Amino acid sequence: MSDMRAIADRVEIEALRGEFSDAVMMRDYERLAGLFTPDGALRMPNIPVELVGRGQIAEWGVKAAGIVEFLIQTTTPGVIRLAGDEASGRAYMQELARLRDGHSEMNVAIYHDRYRRTADGWRFVERVYDVRYRDDTPLPGESAA
Repeated sequence: MSDMRAIADRVEIEALRGEFSDAVMMRDYERLAGLFTPDGALRMPNIPVELVGRGQIAEWGVKAAGIVEFLIQTTTPGVIRLAGDEASGRAYMQELARLRDGHSEMNVAIYHDRYRRTADGWRFVERVYDVRYRDDTPLPGESAA
């Protein structure tokens, strides 16, 4: 039974990570905020931004929508380490963005995550965006959005 529980936990955590990328791409920042525990944190040292709590995470999205022309985030599965109702993990991602001022970036990064099982399912306790490669060459293409 514990093996089935571990499999289910891993599937649910992968679904949580997928929901995160979808919420970011769809600019649904209320949904994004709901993927975190009430005191959860989203940290992006490269910007630098540190958001603690669902309110700050949702507010950041409103600000970001005015700054970001488009954002494409592709996340691939990484490691998940289960420890009862807590877990940690890493997800690997590539992000392509252009800001409304014309600045562009392509990042390859790692999300360092901590998760907690809640009554509503697995949620992020902390997600830290760790950029490993950055290219700010202007993008020659046009946004289709």
